Amino acid sequence: MGKIHPENISSPSCSSPYVASNRETFTIWMKSLVFHGNGCTVFNSKGELCFRVDNYQERCSNEVFLMDLNGQVLFSIKKEKLRIFGRWNGYLCGGFKGRPWFQVRKNCTFSRGNVICNVNLGYEKSIESCYKIQKLDKKSSFKVTNTTGEIVAELKQKQSSRGFAYGDDVLTLEVEPQVDQSLIMALVTVCGLISRKL
Repeated sequence: MGKIHPENISSPSCSSPYVASNRETFTIWMKSLVFHGNGCTVFNSKGELCFRVDNYQERCSNEVFLMDLNGQVLFSIKKEKLRIFGRWNGYLCGGFKGRPWFQVRKNCTFSRGNVICNVNLGYEKSIESCYKIQKLDKKSSFKVTNTTGEIVAELKQKQSSRGFAYGDDVLTLEVEPQVDQSLIMALVTVCGLISRKL
């Protein structure tokens, strides 16, 4: 059986475990490591386990947890109730108390073209969105752009070195240098909830 994780290797930054000086490529396997759990497993470019997502409940749960390889919760993500178009709050570490560290607001389907969601950091509603999540042509593919329109991350179906696509449950995530990879993975998690894949 062939490897499902990336084969190229990039040098990580020593300043932060989640911010690298080079572009990093991750492989997302839409399967949980927890028996009968729902979530996904993430490998870095060396094939090492680096993130995992679990909700420990049913698929499409309103609460999920992004963890590191040791099971330490990095973000707790919760969907707000009674929202027409959907809104998800991300809290640092475990639990849902206090002010969210980020908020993702889903756009209505008939507006803003290919922009799926707007992302605010620090839960400041008065400022312009820090990131936008935009849908690409192919299924399960999207990009994350910053306020200047630059692409900071892109998700698409993984292909082998010979150009053959893996299954729909194996994806490639590319994150640009000096971008918080854990935050990007949290946004990917929200997209997985929106598309009902988690």
